[in-house]
Amino acid sequence: MSAYGDAAVDAARLCQKQGLDPVAAWTRAVEKHLPTEEGRKKSCPKSTFLGLCEEGLIKEVPAGSYTRSKLNKGYALRALQLLNAHPALASSSGDLWRKVMAGEPKKPNGQMEVVIALWSAGMGEAR
Repeated sequence: MSAYGDAAVDAARLCQKQGLDPVAAWTRAVEKHLPTEEGRKKSCPKSTFLGLCEEGLIKEVPAGSYTRSKLNKGYALRALQLLNAHPALASSSGDLWRKVMAGEPKKPNGQMEVVIALWSAGMGEAR
């Protein structure tokens, strides 16, 4: 798993077990898993995690208003749908990203690592 994937799973557990809100849980988790301030402030993985939380797709984490990023939230929702339909995509964040982007030439920024880690840990719920 990547550092962002590890942080996402840790943040979800902090929400589930300690009742932290997703924003606070993410902040605490990246402090543990990412050594640099630049890495901790990276918005794409954060808004991917928060987008899944916002929609109530992380088990035992209440839906709410957690992010303003519609793009990263959309990527996360599409990725989760694809993983549920095609579990083999979990073996390659690059392949999953290409499927999510459907030909749009945009580079990934940690989003798929977050979704794959949560899905692989059984934390991402299907809709």
